[in-house]
Amino acid sequence: MKQLHVLVVLLIYQSFAYARTWNDTGKGLIAFEEAWTIPELATETGTLRANLLDIHNQRLTLMDQNGVDFMVLSCASPCIQGISDPAVANAMAVNVNNQLAAQISNNTLRFGAFAALSMHNASEAAAELKRTVQELGFLGGLVNDYQQNTLIYYDQPDFDVFWQMVVELDVPIYFHPRTNVEPIADLLYGHAPWLLGPGQEFAATLSGHILGLCTNGVFDRFPDLKIIVGHLGERIPSDLIRIDAQLARQLPLGMPMLLNVTTYFHTNLFETTSGNFATDLLQFHIKEIGLERIMFSIDYPFVDIPSGTTWVDGLDDVLTPEALLSLKRGMAIKLLKLNG
Repeated sequence: MKQLHVLVVLLIYQSFAYARTWNDTGKGLIAFEEAWTIPELATETGTLRANLLDIHNQRLTLMDQNGVDFMVLSCASPCIQGISDPAVANAMAVNVNNQLAAQISNNTLRFGAFAALSMHNASEAAAELKRTVQELGFLGGLVNDYQQNTLIYYDQPDFDVFWQMVVELDVPIYFHPRTNVEPIADLLYGHAPWLLGPGQEFAATLSGHILGLCTNGVFDRFPDLKIIVGHLGERIPSDLIRIDAQLARQLPLGMPMLLNVTTYFHTNLFETTSGNFATDLLQFHIKEIGLERIMFSIDYPFVDIPSGTTWVDGLDDVLTPEALLSLKRGMAIKLLKLNG
């Protein structure tokens, strides 16, 4: 009976999923590094757990109170990337995606979704992404860094079948951080465990994965691929001059990358402001990669919604009205194809 109920809800969701139409002249914000989870995967406690499980109560109330029109939900880290068994991971990804589709089916004008994906097998990941986009109306996928098992990264030719599907569907993949597995976490941060998480570990680990995509030629093989990186690019755009200069020395040694990282930030990579509301840094990144590569996001519930919205609403003395509108919603509408 429960499976039948979920099926009925998913069919209803499909009838609405393609009906949302947005334009870039509105005032409300669009945010899309916003976490949600299911009880089976929730490890948090107290208020944080409640906020992760919720969609239509305190989350929607805070959206209304702070001018957030639309929120794209994704499974909280590490989600499927924290499951070592391939069969269990694949089944859980389907479960998570079906539950998310069912939960937002009655309000797709306010909520969208990124698919959770098991990345043990590139073909299975491609198939699940295709299902969620074409049947459930999802807007893309989100991976929480490497796949737990033997630390599977997605920058090798074995994953080309997945990236080909991403390009064919013309959707973005969001790369989100995760905590490292043991003993890596202890080896790297045992001397200073307070550096675990967003202070250092997240950016240091995920930036290596993003740079792996660049240096291993993924964007050269798939020039239309779109990747989103949160937290103002996990520091990469702040160091592009040094990165490009050092990597240029490796090109004659057979590195697959044909261009440079700065170029990929103009053609394939986007960043969001999630959890990094730094005005001076934003202005620097605009100069480095262009405002058309930067979008607003919050990182709720790990970051409270008013912190993000108050900051972005206060940028009217820094950005032109047109630039601010692009940051708040314009680029998100284009990238996620929310304008029909």
